Amino acid sequence: MTHDYTGPELCALSAVEAVGLLERGEVSPSEMIEAAMARIEAVEPKINAMPTTCAERAKAMASKLERGGEATWLAGLPIAIKDLSPVAGVRTTWGTKAFADFVPEESDPLVEMMERRGGVVIGKTNTPEMGAGANTFNDVFGRTRNPWNVRLNPGGSSGGAAAALATGEVWLAHGSDMGGSLRTPAAYCGVVGLRPTPGRCGGGGKDNAFSGLGLSGPMARNVEDCALFLDAMAGSEPRQPLTFDAPAESFLSQVRRAGPPKRVAFSADFGGFGPVTKEVRDLMAAAMRRLEGLGTVVEERDPNVEGLLETNMALRGLSFAIGPGSLPEEVRRHFKKTLQDNCAFGEALTLPEIVKAERHRSAMVLEMERLTRGFDALACPVVGLGPLDSEVEFPTEVDGAPTPHYMDWLRFSHLASTLGLPAMSVPIGFTASGAPMGIQLIGRHRDEAGILAVAKAIESVTEGFGRPIDPR
Repeated sequence: MTHDYTGPELCALSAVEAVGLLERGEVSPSEMIEAAMARIEAVEPKINAMPTTCAERAKAMASKLERGGEATWLAGLPIAIKDLSPVAGVRTTWGTKAFADFVPEESDPLVEMMERRGGVVIGKTNTPEMGAGANTFNDVFGRTRNPWNVRLNPGGSSGGAAAALATGEVWLAHGSDMGGSLRTPAAYCGVVGLRPTPGRCGGGGKDNAFSGLGLSGPMARNVEDCALFLDAMAGSEPRQPLTFDAPAESFLSQVRRAGPPKRVAFSADFGGFGPVTKEVRDLMAAAMRRLEGLGTVVEERDPNVEGLLETNMALRGLSFAIGPGSLPEEVRRHFKKTLQDNCAFGEALTLPEIVKAERHRSAMVLEMERLTRGFDALACPVVGLGPLDSEVEFPTEVDGAPTPHYMDWLRFSHLASTLGLPAMSVPIGFTASGAPMGIQLIGRHRDEAGILAVAKAIESVTEGFGRPIDPR
């Protein structure tokens, strides 16, 4: 499937190709910034993915790189940062009115790491308020639109990041994920999003440094680019206590030498844990058949998810109580209802409920290890349906099954988030409406390389993705 793209050809390059040009001196970081800004100016009125840009700051960073400053991995490539992570000197709002004009003096440690490794921050991508929600809108910047059909939502909470990638505003975009916030937008915008192992790419926020539920990860237009960005984000950082050292061999190198996976487990709905439309089921089944055509053995395996919903909701509620729920009342009074409900739920948790949740997820880790033993990944839905109209905050039903809570339709995100397993979304095709859809790959403990390799194999037999598009 082909789609129009009328932007600068530099913006249509893969990140790996662009970094190669930068490393060889065939193009300068300043030229990349100019191309990106031209594309941002052209498409932002239609998609509202990156409402805050910082071209002058980016040019200053590029100037330092061009004068011989050390640049590794990204070599001066412009990148986008989600508007939940502070960037020094750049407006950072968390999508809430109380911080609409906030400009931090210090960057998040992960942002500093990416900049040390040659990333040039060019702007901040839109997010729902405090990252709560899988449709990207807020009272500061408004709605982000899905580039494949601007009447649809791009998913959330990294919807701005996914839309910016899909249109070629940037080559790589930072995202974050607690309940599928990297995976859902990647699936809906036809890009790749990886939720890494906790501590692989930075840690929790400064007020919740030991939490592994909400974390940062890389987003890109293809799997190799995602691996490259993961390399630029991975490593130990003393200010973030969950972090650990990067592997001796780069993720990009591991992906490039990987062949088709030997065995992949597949679950269409976790044994009825969540509703899935026939359309999504058919797309996943077709992807698995194509994978089998490469010689991979695909076996149906449903994980034991008894108690997963309650466990995840308790841990998620605790995270909201520690985070946005602990902010002053003058901040919280601006919160949308779903965010207020999250905070209230977390504040009402009892000690026995928290103890039960922690004990249950520990037991689930052992069960999941047994299920995935001998498999390269568990393939399963990202979500059970395609993207909805932009004005719909969340679906109230999926395939006829009610989803009254705004997290009900995101149940397939809970397993990896709760157990701290790496997971990602890779495109597999299009819905009848022409919107993209992805499949989720959940890996073994700290095995990002494994799911990247499976994603690369799926990508090799899937058409229609990888090159940016004009919004339509």
